[in-house]
Amino acid sequence: MKNKLIVQGIEIALSRINNEDYISLSDMAKDFGGTDQIKNWIRTRATIEYLGTWEAMNNSDFNMVGFHHVRMELISERFIISPTQWAERTNAIGIIAKSGRYGGGTFAHKDIAFEFGSWLSPQFKLYLYTEFQRLKKIESNTYNLEWNVKRILTKANYKLHTDAVRDYVIPTMNITKDKEWIVYANEADLLNMAVFGFTAKAWKEANPTLALRNANPRDYASINELAVISSLESIHSMLLQQGIDKANRYRLMKNMATEQLENLKKLDIVKSLKRNDDITYLGDDEKKD
Repeated sequence: MKNKLIVQGIEIALSRINNEDYISLSDMAKDFGGTDQIKNWIRTRATIEYLGTWEAMNNSDFNMVGFHHVRMELISERFIISPTQWAERTNAIGIIAKSGRYGGGTFAHKDIAFEFGSWLSPQFKLYLYTEFQRLKKIESNTYNLEWNVKRILTKANYKLHTDAVRDYVIPTMNITKDKEWIVYANEADLLNMAVFGFTAKAWKEANPTLALRNANPRDYASINELAVISSLESIHSMLLQQGIDKANRYRLMKNMATEQLENLKKLDIVKSLKRNDDITYLGDDEKKD
């Protein structure tokens, strides 16, 4: 997603924090009296109750004792609390004060930012929400396109992989023609194990409905996983040509997959997300070595 929204001519910064979308309250308040409006909003009982409920639902480390102390202080007409004080006293994560000349200010999780938008102006909140959803849709379409491209490349490199199995593995084995598919499946599962941590058979057993559609783990992989598989298929075909034994090939593939996935995740964590949620994933204790 772009790092800013344009809402009724106002530039509003976006930030990705802990894999969640945060919106600048400071920017939102520019045309409504400035950042003092954030303190005016946060000091109301309705806001404190809302923030406390949000934190209780989304933050396992929320300081409920600190929250109750803040609630008790609401009876005072002089009660005032800044976003920084709210976070410090309750260990809140929904509102974060970022320092810096560029990109600094008070940011809030999108749920909270929309609530602040409603307080500023219901009309402004609607424009903000609409623009945010528009950018999310663009982001989703961009990632879907990239996923499809990566899937095509994976299928293309799979041909290199199967050709290597045909030319360099099967000739060394005393196996009949009707059993060759087992060799292809085993070699493909070497890569599945390296990247996903389980075989195609284990995945299908965990996802019987998808298996009936002839789906496989790669059809529901993340963009990063597809990129790594595509890379490993090419490398693995060369290892087959060199006659490297299966145990060493798996060790090399596993190490490469782990390193590449970690590096890609650092570049863009969104691409590490699975393409579809309608899957039963295997836990570590269910993965087959």
